[in-house]
Amino acid sequence: MENTKRCVFSLSGVTGMLIATLLLLAILVVLTIWGIKAQQEVMQKPYALKDIQNVKMIGSKTEEYKIIKELQ
Repeated sequence: MENTKRCVFSLSGVTGMLIATLLLLAILVVLTIWGIKAQQEVMQKPYALKDIQNVKMIGSKTEEYKIIKELQ
């Protein structure tokens, strides 16, 4: 490339770097806002366990749980 055709403020120079940086920051802001809105939406509908007696205990600690439950 010849020295006469170089340009600091072309798309391959400082201007291009600023455009890319602003684009990445804009994507970051949009995704952050989208994530916060999703969290707030889920927060409004909390998970509720309605019938705890029908939940099956699976694993080796079932007997220990029964003993602790009887002691209470």
